[in-house]
Order: sequence, then structure tokens, then C-alpha cells
Amino acid sequence: MIEFKNVSRVYPGDCIALRDIDFSIKPKEFVSIVGRSGAGKTTLLKLLLREEQPTEGEVVVDGKDIRDLRSKEIPIYRRKIGSIFQDFKLLPNKTAYENIAFAMEAGGRSDEEIAEDVPQILNLVELSDKADNFPCQMSGGEKQRVAIGRALVHKPDILMADEPTGNLDPLHTWDIIRLLCRINELGTTVILATHDREIVNALGRRVISFDKGRLIRDEEKGRYIV
Repeated sequence: MIEFKNVSRVYPGDCIALRDIDFSIKPKEFVSIVGRSGAGKTTLLKLLLREEQPTEGEVVVDGKDIRDLRSKEIPIYRRKIGSIFQDFKLLPNKTAYENIAFAMEAGGRSDEEIAEDVPQILNLVELSDKADNFPCQMSGGEKQRVAIGRALVHKPDILMADEPTGNLDPLHTWDIIRLLCRINELGTTVILATHDREIVNALGRRVISFDKGRLIRDEEKGRYIV
């Protein structure tokens, strides 16, 4: 369970990114967070990832206010959350296999675990035949699937996607959305932040709409009408 309880985030100069936000997300939900640029979507995700702290209010995950996490607890907490972004953030000198394996190595996983899990992850994201390809040899959609695979290495409870299709053409966009839906069906909570109206309206899932830092709409089977 994720809960934002009366959360506000104010930056220096009295710049209000979020104002009095209050909502919850149940385990295994697929939720789209929508709004124009500057609406507060990215700030919301940074708060959930504990990259920033709310100026007021509480962000509660699995019953714990994450403001209370000690420094050494934050990396452990973040393993619960897989993150993907618009710009992929792949290591250019490593293959698809090595990009995923590197994330596991950084998390302290053994060589045996890596050898067992990476092929399974590549299969899940439908890139088994691209295991030895470098990012420069892959399409944008394939790069994003590698990034999703890397985000899944710690078997996170939550997958957080910040504009994951922003750099993709329509064909690859829908490949990524179908993959996110499949991951959700396997039991992972998916939070999709996007301003792509067509995607949100086609999904027919829960939509939380933001405008100028305020939550203006929360619908179980919503549409992007901001």
C-alpha cells in the first residue's frame, strides 16, 4: 500500500510543486499519473523514491512513513521500487545481458544468481535474441525493454515509469505499454507517469490527474481530460 497523506512540496522561492496531495494506491494496481509539464508528476515520483522529502505531510509505504528511513535503510527501501525513464540510462559499452547483470552485481547478487536470472529477465522482456547486442545496435523500444529488465532485477513490488515512451515511435510505444501491463498482471504495482493522452485513454485503468501541483481528479477507469 502506498499512501500520500496531505503532502505538499515547496521549493525555494515559494515555488509550489505539490499542494495538499492525498491518495492511496493498492498493491498490484496499475495507475496512470497524468498532467501537463510542470503539473507535479516527477516531483511525486521523487518523493516516492525518497530522493526528496515532502515539505508537509507523509509518504507511507507498507505502513511506514519513509521520511523516517535512516540513510542506510534508503538503498534497501529503493530495491522495492524499479524505475524506468524516458532516456533509458543504459551503459553504452555493455551488452543487453551485461547491463542487466551489472545492476544485479551492484546489488550484491552472486554469479550463480546472475547466470540464472538474467536469461529469465531477457525472456520476460522478449529480448533473448538481443542478449549480446550493445545499445547502439538496438532500437529505442529494445533499449527501453532492457531498461525495464534492469528495473526488475530485485523483483520490486512497485515499477515506476516516468514518461517511458516519450522517445519512442507509436509501434514501440505500444510494445512497452503491453509489457508494463504484463508485468502488472504478474503482480507488480505499476505507476505510469505520462502526458500521452492516447495511451491513458486506451488503457482504461485508474487515472490520477494533476494540474499545477494539485490533484484534480481520481477515477478508477479514467480518461486523460486535463
